[in-house]
Amino acid sequence: MNFGNNLRFYLNGTGVEIDNPDPDTTLLNYIRSIGLTGTKLGCGEGGCGACTIMISSYDKISDKISHISANACLTPLCSVDGKHIITIEGIGNVKNPHPIQERLALLHGSQCGFCTPGVVMSLYSLLRNNPNPSEEEAEGCFDGNLCRCTGYRPILDAAKTFANNMCVESNGSYEPQENVGCGKADCCKLNNVDTTFNHNFSQIKFKKYDPTQELIFPPSLMKYMSEPLHFYGSKTKWFKPVNLNQLLSLKAEYPNATLVSGNTRIAFLENLQRFATNQIRNVSTLGGNIIANSSTSDLIPLLLSSKAIFSLTSLQSTLLKSRSVPSVSFWTGYKQDCRESSEILEKVFIPCSNYGQYIRAYKQSKRYYADNAIVNAGLSISLDDNAHVQDAKFSFGGMSGVVVRAPKSENFILGKKWGDEDVLKQLIEILCEEFQLSFSVTGGMATYRKTLVVGFMNKFWYDVTKSANIASISPDIENCIGEIKRGVSKGIQTIGRPEKGNKIVGKPISHASSMKQTTGEALYVDDIPKINGELYGALVTSQKAHAKILNIDTNQALNIPGVKGFFSAKDVPGNNSWGVIIPDEEVFASKEAIEQNSFFPMTPQLARGDVEKGFQDADYIFEGETRSGAQEHFYMETNSALVIPKHEDDEFEVHSGTQNPSSIQEKVAGVLGITNNKVVSRVKRVGGAFGGKETKGPYLALALAVGAWHLKKPIRCMLERNEDITITGQRHPFLGRWKIGLNKDGKILALDSKFYANAGWSLDMSPVVVRACIFSSDGCYYIPNLQFIGYPCKTNIHSNTAFRGFGKPQAIFILESMLSEVAERMGIDVNELREKNLYVEGQKTPYNQTLENWYLPSVYQQVKETSEFEKRRKEIAEFNSNNKWRKRGLALIPANFGVTFPVLHLNQAGALVHIYTDGSVLISHGGVELGQGLNTKMLQIASEALDTATNLIINTSPTAGSVASDINGYAVHNACKILAERLKPYREKMPDKSFGEIVKEAYLDRVNLSANGFYKTPDVGYNLEKNEGQMYLYYTTGAACTEVEIDTLTGDHIILRTDLCMDIGRSLNYAIDVGQIEGAFVQGGGWCTTEETLHFPDGHLLTKGPKNYKIPGARDIPQDFRVYTYEGAKSSNLKTIHSSKGVGEPPLLLGCTVFFAIRDAITAARKCNNNKTPVVLRLPATPEKIRIACDDEIVRKCKVEKKDGEIA
Repeated sequence: MNFGNNLRFYLNGTGVEIDNPDPDTTLLNYIRSIGLTGTKLGCGEGGCGACTIMISSYDKISDKISHISANACLTPLCSVDGKHIITIEGIGNVKNPHPIQERLALLHGSQCGFCTPGVVMSLYSLLRNNPNPSEEEAEGCFDGNLCRCTGYRPILDAAKTFANNMCVESNGSYEPQENVGCGKADCCKLNNVDTTFNHNFSQIKFKKYDPTQELIFPPSLMKYMSEPLHFYGSKTKWFKPVNLNQLLSLKAEYPNATLVSGNTRIAFLENLQRFATNQIRNVSTLGGNIIANSSTSDLIPLLLSSKAIFSLTSLQSTLLKSRSVPSVSFWTGYKQDCRESSEILEKVFIPCSNYGQYIRAYKQSKRYYADNAIVNAGLSISLDDNAHVQDAKFSFGGMSGVVVRAPKSENFILGKKWGDEDVLKQLIEILCEEFQLSFSVTGGMATYRKTLVVGFMNKFWYDVTKSANIASISPDIENCIGEIKRGVSKGIQTIGRPEKGNKIVGKPISHASSMKQTTGEALYVDDIPKINGELYGALVTSQKAHAKILNIDTNQALNIPGVKGFFSAKDVPGNNSWGVIIPDEEVFASKEAIEQNSFFPMTPQLARGDVEKGFQDADYIFEGETRSGAQEHFYMETNSALVIPKHEDDEFEVHSGTQNPSSIQEKVAGVLGITNNKVVSRVKRVGGAFGGKETKGPYLALALAVGAWHLKKPIRCMLERNEDITITGQRHPFLGRWKIGLNKDGKILALDSKFYANAGWSLDMSPVVVRACIFSSDGCYYIPNLQFIGYPCKTNIHSNTAFRGFGKPQAIFILESMLSEVAERMGIDVNELREKNLYVEGQKTPYNQTLENWYLPSVYQQVKETSEFEKRRKEIAEFNSNNKWRKRGLALIPANFGVTFPVLHLNQAGALVHIYTDGSVLISHGGVELGQGLNTKMLQIASEALDTATNLIINTSPTAGSVASDINGYAVHNACKILAERLKPYREKMPDKSFGEIVKEAYLDRVNLSANGFYKTPDVGYNLEKNEGQMYLYYTTGAACTEVEIDTLTGDHIILRTDLCMDIGRSLNYAIDVGQIEGAFVQGGGWCTTEETLHFPDGHLLTKGPKNYKIPGARDIPQDFRVYTYEGAKSSNLKTIHSSKGVGEPPLLLGCTVFFAIRDAITAARKCNNNKTPVVLRLPATPEKIRIACDDEIVRKCKVEKKDGEIA
C-alpha cells in the first residue's frame, strides 16, 4: 500500500502544503504558530469554544459543500486534508469588518474579548449554512461557547439581528416601523412594550449582510483527489485510508490503533441538541460513541432499548468478513466490547418502531446544555391493542460502570396493563430494589441517581399513557410530562440620563477595543510574537495536598530533548518569601478547622449595642447555620506571562495578564535581588480576571523570572486550564452560624453571627475578605444590637483569594438565608420581614457611618412595582396548584455595596496626559483593562474635559481595583482640566479652529502640553479600633426580582424572568454599565446554581475544567431579562467623577435571587407533600440539591444512608 506524506488544505483562501506534519499537533497549535493568534486557547478540551473555527468540505457524491464549526484545540492538524479552514482573520478586519464582527462590537457583545473570536466563528458557521436563521437557531449556535463577562444578552441580541424574523431593514439598519414592527404577531412595537435590544441607541445602522460575498470554497479542492496518507512523529503514527479495504488492512496490522473519527460523542432523535455542543457534534461519529462505551453515554441506552444491530467487519486474507451483533450482546464490560482485534464497527442498524411501540430518551445533567449526563435512560415498551405490555426494554446510564438494563423491571411489566396506577407503584418498588447504590458509590449522589431512575419512569409512564390514549391523566400531571422548555430570550435595558451638559460622558460608546476583539486583532500575552531564542516554561506542582518534599529527582526530565533546566527554591537569587507564612497541619474543610481550632491569627470583629439585652427583649429567638460554596473565577484567558531579560544592567521586561502590574514589578525585583526600577511590568489587556489575577498573578511571573535569570533567555508560559484552577484559588466558601432575636412584629432586635471562611493553605487576601464579609453582614437592614466575628480557617486546599464581591456576596447570602428560614419558622412572609427592617435615610451602620443619599427603599419599591410582584405571586400560586411536578418560585431581594478600598493608601490614583501637536492625546493611568470598559470611560472623561473627539485619544494602562473608574477617572479628569485651562486662551482667540490647530498654536507659544493628574478619595478613613471615620465614600444599591420554574422529578430549573434595578448615579457609559450589571448578575446566578467545586477526600480538586465545572451558558440566563437604572436619586450630591458610581461588583449580589426563587419553588413542592419544615438548601442549588430538598415520597423511598466507614 502506497502512502503519501503531504498534507494539503486551504487556510483563509490560501493553499497550504505541509510535508509529514506531526500527528500530535492540533490545528490550533498550527494556526497560532504561523501568527494567526485570533483563535484562542481557553481550555484545551473543547468545552469553552474560544478556539472555534470553521471547516468547509466538499462531498463529490452529493456535489455539496458543508460548513461546520469545530474546536481547533481538539482537531488534529492531520485531519484537515482536502478541507478549507476559515479562522477569525479570514472573514474581516478592523478596516473592513464582517457584519457579524461589526454588530457584535456595536451592540456591546465583547468585554474582555478573549471569547469573542470563537463567538463570531460560531455565528459565522451558522450563517454560511443558513443565511436566514430563526431566532432559536441564532441563539442555539452558541451552545458550545462560554463567556464570563457579558451575561450573553448582548451577544444574543447581535446574533438575532441576522434572524429572519427580526426588525432589520433591507439596507441593514435597525429601525422598526411604528405600528408595523417586525411582522410577528406578538411584536413588542404593537403593544407599547418595547423589548428590543437597541435601548442604548437612538438609531443603529449596520453593514448589510450579503452571503454572496463570503469567501468561496476553493475550486481546486473540489477537484482534489484524496490519497492514502501516512504521517509520523516522535510518539504517534497517523494513517488516512481512503477506502474500506485500506482501513481493514491497517486495522489488522495495528489492532490497537484508535480510529480518530470515532473518539467523540454524538446521538440521535429529539435529544440531539443536548448532546455535547455544536462544535463537538459537527466532528463526531456514531461509532465513536458506541466504541467509547461510556457509562453515561447519551446514545447507548437508546441503542439498547431500540434493539439496534451492529455490523462488524474485518479483512481475512483478502476477503471481507462481516457479522451482525445485537446491541445487547456488544458491550461486555467497562470499556470492553465483543470485537476481535482486527474488526471495525462498519454499520449500525436501528429498526423502525413497530405499531404500539413507544421509545423515549431522558437525560439529567448539572447544566441543561453542553454537559455530561448524571443519569440518562432509553425506555421502550410495546403494547397490544388492550394496552398490555408485550415487550419492554429499560436501559440506564450513570447507574454503574457501564450502561445497564433493568431486567427485573422489564420482566415484571410484561403482560401487565399499562396505565394501571397500581402497576406503576409496583414497578417503582422493583426499580428501587433493582438499583442498589452504596453511599460512597463512584460519582456520588447515590440518592439523587436513584430518584432520577424513578422520575424518568414516572415521566415515561404518563407520556405513553397519554400518547396511546390509554387513560385520562389529571391536568396537574399532564403538564409535567416533558422537560422544561426554554423560549427565545428577550430583555429590556432602560437607561438613565447623562449628567446635564455632558457631550460625551454618559453616552453608550462601544468598548474602545471592541472591533479589535471581534476581528481577532486584539493581542493578549500569549499572542505576542515569539522572540528569538525564546523558551517555554512549565510549572511542576505538588501531587499531594499536605506533604513534605524530601527529594526532587530531575535526572529523567533533564535528559528529555529540548529541556534546558529545572529551577526550584534553592535557585532563587533574591528573596523567596512574601506574604504571611504560618506552620500548618492536615485539615481540608472549614468544619474540621473549627473542630481543631485551626485558624489564622486574624479575626476581625464588629459590634453595636447590647446583644444580650436584645435577646432578652425578643419574643422569638432562633439559631441556625448557613453554608455558601466556593466559586472558580474561570476567566477565559488563563494566567500567562512572558519574561524577557534585557542583557544590560540586570534589567527585565515582564508581560503578564494581571490585575496588579506594580505587584509583579516589586516581587520580580525582590525574587531576583534587583531594584524595582530594573523591572518593567507591562499589561496591554487582560482576558478576564474577577479578582483571580490580583494576588495570584505573581506566581507564574516569578517562576519564569528565576528561569530567565539563570538561562539568560526569554521564557513564556500560559497555564493550562487545569493548572490554573488548581493553583490560583477561588471564592472563599463560608460557614455562618447565627442567633437572631425578633419581636412579635417582625423587627430584628439582636443578631450574633460567627463567620468561618475556608482560607486554604495561606492567608492571601483572606483577612480582608473576612473583614468585608462581617462589615456587610447587616446587609440592607437596621439591627440595633449585633455582634459579628470572622475566622479565616487554615486548611490544606488551594489558597483562596479575591473574587468579585470580595466577601460581600457570602455575607448577603448568609443573611438572606437566615431571614428566609426565620420567616418560615415564624409563619410570616419573608418579604414583610425584609421591608420592616430596611435601613432608612439618616440611620447609622454598625461602623458608625450615617446613610446619606440612601435610595434603597425606593429602588426596592420600584422593582416591586415594575415586576408586578404581588400579581405574579398570585399567578405562581395558581400555577403551583395546577402542576404536580412543576413548581415556580419568586424572590425579591435588595442589595447594598459600599464602594471604597478598605486600605486607605489604595484610594489614590495618578494619570499622565500628553497632547501631541496634531491634536491627538495619550493617556497613561493606573488602571488595567479587564473587559470592564475602564479605558473607554477614561477616553470619554478626557474627551469631555478637553472637548475633543474620542478617536484622538489613546490609552495605556497598569494596575486595578474595584473602584478603578472612580479614582483613575478623577486623576485623568484633573490632568485634562489643567491642560484645558492652558488651552483656554487659544480657544477664545480661535473659536472656529479645530482642536489640532489650537494645540499647534499653543505649542508654538511654548505651552506645556503634558500634565499630571492626581486624585485621592475624599473623606474616607475608617479606624477599626475606635469605630470611627468614614468607611465608604458611597453605596451602590439595587434590588432584583427573579422567577424560576423547577422540575421536581429531576431538579432542573429555568430562570423565567429577572427584573433588576440599580442606583448607579450618572453613568459614565450606560451601555458598558448595563453590560457589567448583566454579566455580574449571571456570574452570581452561576455561583448559586451550576458552579459546584468538588474535592476528593484527600484534598485533591476534582473540578478542574469545563468538563465538570459548569459556568452558565447562553441558555442559562434569564429568559426575560429586564434591567433598569434608578433615576430618582440626587446624584449631584455624589463626590465622584461626573456623579457616577462603581458598578462592577454590586450586581453580583443580586444573583442570589435565583437561589431564593428556587428555594421558594421548593417550599411550594414540600407543602404539596405535607412537609412544612423550613427548607435547608446549601449553595449552590444544583439539580441534585433541588431534587432532594423537595423531599417527597420518591426521595424518601430512594434514600441511601451512609454506613460506618463510608466516605462522602
